[in-house]
Amino acid sequence: MITKEETQALLHSTETFRIERTISTGNMDKFCEAICAFANDLPDSRKKGYLLIGANDDGCLSGLKVDDALLKKIAAIRSDGNILPLPVMAVDKVEFPEGDLLVAEVSPSLLPPVRYRGRAFVRIGPRRDIASEAEERILTERRTAYMATFDATPCLGSTLNDLNLDYIKDTYLPSVVNAEILSQDKRDIKDQMASVRLYDRTHDCPTYGAIILFGKNPRYYMPGAYVQYVRFSGKEKGGDVLNEKRFQGPLYSMLPVLESFVSDAIITQHPVVASLFREKTVINYPNNALRELMMNACMHRDYQSNMPIRLYQFDDHIEIMNAGGLYGEARPENFPMVNDYRNPIVAEAMKEMKYVNMFNQGVKRVQDMLHENGNKEAEFDVSKLTVFCVEVYSNEGDEVTTQKTTQKTTQKTTQNLSDVQTAIVEYIHSYPKASRKEIAANINGITENGVKYHLQKLQEQGVIKRVGADKGGHWEIIVNME
Repeated sequence: MITKEETQALLHSTETFRIERTISTGNMDKFCEAICAFANDLPDSRKKGYLLIGANDDGCLSGLKVDDALLKKIAAIRSDGNILPLPVMAVDKVEFPEGDLLVAEVSPSLLPPVRYRGRAFVRIGPRRDIASEAEERILTERRTAYMATFDATPCLGSTLNDLNLDYIKDTYLPSVVNAEILSQDKRDIKDQMASVRLYDRTHDCPTYGAIILFGKNPRYYMPGAYVQYVRFSGKEKGGDVLNEKRFQGPLYSMLPVLESFVSDAIITQHPVVASLFREKTVINYPNNALRELMMNACMHRDYQSNMPIRLYQFDDHIEIMNAGGLYGEARPENFPMVNDYRNPIVAEAMKEMKYVNMFNQGVKRVQDMLHENGNKEAEFDVSKLTVFCVEVYSNEGDEVTTQKTTQKTTQKTTQNLSDVQTAIVEYIHSYPKASRKEIAANINGITENGVKYHLQKLQEQGVIKRVGADKGGHWEIIVNME
């Protein structure tokens, strides 16, 4: 609200498009029309307008005494529903020796045209009137220009102290601005941040994008800005909670922690029997696929929602759910071929920090990685309006079944081998190019003809095979003896 000295200057100001003086205290239509016109700010001055009640046209005070009833009456204009969208305004009383002045301060609307009882009013110089069709079109176009994405809007009440400025100065800005240009840039940090849409000069505060990316405590302004991990026992949410963890903080520091957790705590790998003497490593989920899905969840989520990103792990699958359904041009019928960005500032910063590529290939890459790892395709639920959900299924179930079958076959095969045959297999495991004569010389109680007989039996049982000619070839063991 303006000071008493500023109010006194306004009484005689020549900026007539910003001021309406009146001595009337009961003409509510006049007051509402004036407030509507100031909110529309047709000249696009970006300056506040003032309704001065208790002043003549020449700026002289009328001797009005402003009481609480009049203050409440004028303040009620804001929320009585006759002016839409609701104007941003403040009302106060200023006392002078010649009388009181009631001042209604009105901010330009970010969502014009503003209408009083369905009609848009504008102000051109000292004149107030109903907006023409051309003037309404100007206001409508301005509304479209003002409708910035959430991450580009000012985080009112925040200051530079809410940000990690050292990281922005030393790491982020050098990554997005040419080093030579940055070294010659003598502007203050606010202007530098404003150039990459991290600061709003009009409201003198950081944007929500800056708080999301580099804020010291983003949840102070956005309570749902965190990732909730829960490990459930079984295959449904009704199972016991085995583990729970919360990831929060600015994206620049939270994403590396989340990335490491997924890699170390969710991704598991272990050897399984492929054949006798052979093993292969099975990974339950491809690490890069889960990483891609989590990065996209952080990039595309609706940060105005109080719902966190949910990362739920079950025995057989992972569920990732975040607030905000498909956005903009992306719709169920064209997903995943068409993409749009709910948070373009966040998306651009995550690209610069090498977390995403913004090539609209994320879903295809995920499906390809799952296929290569032996998982079934991820299931995307894009039917919900307010959330986006994806389920990724583990491949451990199939691998465990295969492993058990192979182990049973291995056990059955190896149990049928005699001690001599076991000794032969163990020897050629160490010396695959050994001849029958060499094998007989190193295994007690068997002749060269006996070695020939047992080698033939081992081949018939599928335990070993000969690769190459008798001379110059080698033995290969097919079945794992461990």
